[in-house]
Amino acid sequence: MRILIADDEAPARARLAALLVAAGPEYEVVAQAANGAEVLAKCEQHAVDLILLDIRMPGMDGIQAALTLAES
Repeated sequence: MRILIADDEAPARARLAALLVAAGPEYEVVAQAANGAEVLAKCEQHAVDLILLDIRMPGMDGIQAALTLAES
C-alpha cells in the first residue's frame, strides 16, 4: 500500500512513518506533505493508495484538501 503522510508537524510525520515501517514492507510511504497544497501536488506526482491527513494545517487545511481530491 502506497501512503502519503500529511501533517504540518515534522515529528508527527516522522512518527507515523516509523510506525508504518514497523508494520511491515507492504506499507510504503511514498510522500510526505506539510499542508493541503503539498498534498495535492504530491498526489499528482505519486500513485497513492491512502492519505493519512491532518485536519489543521496552515494554508489549505486537510478538509479542503480532501474535498478537492474528492472532486477530481
